Amino acid sequence: MQKSIKRYFALFALPTLLAFTVMFIIPFVLGVYLSFTEFTTVTDAKWVGFSNYINAFSNQEFLNALWFTVKFTIVSVITINVFAFLLAMLLTRGKKGTNLFRTIFFMPNLIGGIVLGYIWQLIINGVLIKFDVTLTSSANYGFWGLIVLMNWQLIGYMMIIYIAGIQNVSKDVIEAAKIDGSTRFGILRNVTIPLVMPSITICLFLTLSNSFKLFDQNLALTAGAPSKQTSMLALDIYNTFYGSVGWEGVGQAKAVVFFLLVALIALIQLVATRSKEVEN
Repeated sequence: MQKSIKRYFALFALPTLLAFTVMFIIPFVLGVYLSFTEFTTVTDAKWVGFSNYINAFSNQEFLNALWFTVKFTIVSVITINVFAFLLAMLLTRGKKGTNLFRTIFFMPNLIGGIVLGYIWQLIINGVLIKFDVTLTSSANYGFWGLIVLMNWQLIGYMMIIYIAGIQNVSKDVIEAAKIDGSTRFGILRNVTIPLVMPSITICLFLTLSNSFKLFDQNLALTAGAPSKQTSMLALDIYNTFYGSVGWEGVGQAKAVVFFLLVALIALIQLVATRSKEVEN
């Protein structure tokens, strides 16, 4: 069997490798090249060096979007993971109806981002209109509207991952901690959380990357209003690329910076959390 696998490995891997090269590697390399050019199509690109990157970082809207995205990511990552972990702890106590609640909390993750954005726009504006304001009246309203939306969508998903990690913790270890006189908080801090670190690593990575890459919910909920103060990085890149002729190269440069930023932060997070993982 092993000899057959080795013999035909290249044959079976070739279609996937070819598709990955054509659909990802080539467009990625071409995108990096285009970020150093001025273009309207890939056939009329003219080399301009680092001027696109200089224009990107000189653009106040891009810097505002970067700062808004960082603030949103910090708040959403903390709130989503805290609430998801608390729900996971509550729903692993063996009470009746826990499977029903797990399903209910997970369901918002199945709704598309555009639909979700418009639903929450109606709900939040329906509440705010009583105070003669809307989501687009102030950047603060838009910010917290996005936080509520993101939490509602992802808490159930992260909860499922935390439940799997908590259920994998050996009951013998917990019983041993109780015998040693540990309190519930001591067991949570010194036993449960260290043993659930693989799940924490996954959840932090997913919430971090999804928060930074948020686009469709941002577009549907506020579309960057008021005055693009609630535009996140993905929406700002979209507006730059398709907003005016001649700025395609700047939009592509922003996209490359966006990729490098997300990749670097995600890598740092993975290394930091994996170093704290322990054997169950």
